Amino acid sequence: MASDRDKVIILVIVVAGLFMLGVISLATLLVTRPSTAELPFASLGGRVALIEISGVIESSEDVVRQLKKYEEDNSIKALVIRIDSPGGGVAPAQEIYDQLLKFREKDKYIVASMGSVAASGGFYIACAADTIFANPGTITGSIGVIFSYLVFENLMDKAGVKMEVVKSGDFKDVGSPARSLDPRERAMLQSVIDDTYDQFVNVVSERRGLDLDFVKSLANGSIFTGRQARDKALVDKLGTLDDAISLAGDMAGLGQKPRVVKERPFRRNIFEQLVGLLGLDNFKSQIRLWPALEYRYN
Repeated sequence: MASDRDKVIILVIVVAGLFMLGVISLATLLVTRPSTAELPFASLGGRVALIEISGVIESSEDVVRQLKKYEEDNSIKALVIRIDSPGGGVAPAQEIYDQLLKFREKDKYIVASMGSVAASGGFYIACAADTIFANPGTITGSIGVIFSYLVFENLMDKAGVKMEVVKSGDFKDVGSPARSLDPRERAMLQSVIDDTYDQFVNVVSERRGLDLDFVKSLANGSIFTGRQARDKALVDKLGTLDDAISLAGDMAGLGQKPRVVKERPFRRNIFEQLVGLLGLDNFKSQIRLWPALEYRYN
């Protein structure tokens, strides 16, 4: 039988374990719960919201949620969207762009501010803004579409491994990592790429007020510095995030030093927190094995 000393030790271990579990649960709740912080810009009246899009765009959920919240907040008169992204999935970029247009329908202003990179899908999103700022050395452009995936065919041959597939149609397993494309499959995928490309260049032409043929002459995947992009009318002004905030304040009648609100970054679970702490967000997107249609600068 356990001695009184052993019982005390066991009790202490159990209590300590429960205490640590409580601390971890509380920390997770605080980190994952979205909250709004007000940045130190002095002014009265309305406010400017700041939303940041950084890294590869794999989901639109969080940005769209914030946009809907600020759209219904009557104190928010303008929005600055800070983009530091090479782009990402076609659908998430389009969903964010569409929600930005809905935000503008509420008679609220949008200013885009480009960081180090705002290319492909990042540029697509910026096109929803009333005014686009870039730094002189920002990498932007890369107007185009890419469909990519890994192929292990040769490796599987060497290892003596093969994949058996039973399918309902000739194209059902297009993009399988077990084999290369045949000419018919490549032609089918190219038609998908071409249609998605047309959607991109039409958005740029319409939103930037540029001739469609001129946009297509730029839309070969080429990247530009912020200064080059301004000269090609892809962006409006050269300037910093602070410059973008000042302009947004002016446009909304709040002055050049508006009150600015933004949500603190949050992650939904402990795994996402660990990935963020280790700086693996972008690495995670590089190890995707399934095919993806992307507005992305690689």
